[in-house]
Amino acid sequence: MPVRVLVVDDSNFFQHRLKDIINEHPDLKVIGIASNGREAVEKAEQLKPDIITMDFEMPVMDGVTAIKLIMANRKVPILMFSSLTYEGAKVTLDALAAGALDFIPKDFAEVSRSSESLKKKLHERLITLAGVTARAVPVAEPKPSSIPIAPNLRAPVPGASAPARAPVSSQQDESAKASGPDNYRLKKQPKILVIGASTGGPVALAEVLVTLPANFPLPIVLVQHMPENFTKAFAERLNKQCNIRVREAVDGDQLQPGLALLAPGGKQLMLDKRNGGSVRVLPDDERVNYKPSLDITFGSAANIYGDKVLGVVLTGMGSDGCNGARLLKEAGSALWSQDEASCVIYGMPMAVARAGLTDKVLSLKDIGPRLVREVM
Repeated sequence: MPVRVLVVDDSNFFQHRLKDIINEHPDLKVIGIASNGREAVEKAEQLKPDIITMDFEMPVMDGVTAIKLIMANRKVPILMFSSLTYEGAKVTLDALAAGALDFIPKDFAEVSRSSESLKKKLHERLITLAGVTARAVPVAEPKPSSIPIAPNLRAPVPGASAPARAPVSSQQDESAKASGPDNYRLKKQPKILVIGASTGGPVALAEVLVTLPANFPLPIVLVQHMPENFTKAFAERLNKQCNIRVREAVDGDQLQPGLALLAPGGKQLMLDKRNGGSVRVLPDDERVNYKPSLDITFGSAANIYGDKVLGVVLTGMGSDGCNGARLLKEAGSALWSQDEASCVIYGMPMAVARAGLTDKVLSLKDIGPRLVREVM
């Protein structure tokens, strides 16, 4: 039975081109079209689609408001179409916080010529996300005073993590690490924390970072698969949410405790020894699929810091980070990964688990408190 899709867009041209492109795949079928947010809410209830594609700027009711109402009534995966601008990025981040699972660039030129690249990307994204349980509640933004700021802060030991639902036997050992008695401790005190994510990452990163106090003792590097223009808006959003400082990295930025530097979209970020530890932001390389790539950042961290890195792999499609994680492990560093039960897409964390590179599998809600407990 094909995946049933509801298309939401105020452009008649875009509605019908999207319908044609989606229906080209034998496992996808457009069952309805809505021209504004209010109509989307009504049709989502009437048609009960498996997934919704959602525009962000529409008459009567905008996409973000529609997502909130749809999610309050029935949890359904939603894929946003987003403008590749700074303002479009801010709206898209609001949509992800409201419950949308992912976004795709809204490029009229690609849609007009029925780009094969767009078809492949859209078909793959719809089929993958249609099987995902939509996030029920957006992450709450903490008040500035909600997290204590004090020396030697220790978080309470979290309860046993939910076991990962491993689809293959090779992951059973990793699932076991996430349940039962928890005697795991970092063998070496890290000097830097590197966290990577893709699909589902904006919400997951926020959930981890809001738990960290302003005096968190490690410099932090963040790698989130995002287009250019999006990472600046995302860093600004995180900086408002968190007690630590967060900003988009620029070439030469010095690594500092309690500062999270976010790799810019469309570029690569590597670590450097200069100035007691800094970052290099490098131009795009067409030979690399992901821009930024966690493999590249993990690899440079292993080269500069050896066994003093703590790497964390969060939710995401694909396997970016696995090769870099192997370099971290060969250097003697530690690696944690998110469990399947709390991932939007169990791709990147699954890759490192299958490769036997994960020291600890943790539920998303436990990662932040565990970071505080282990390094402060």
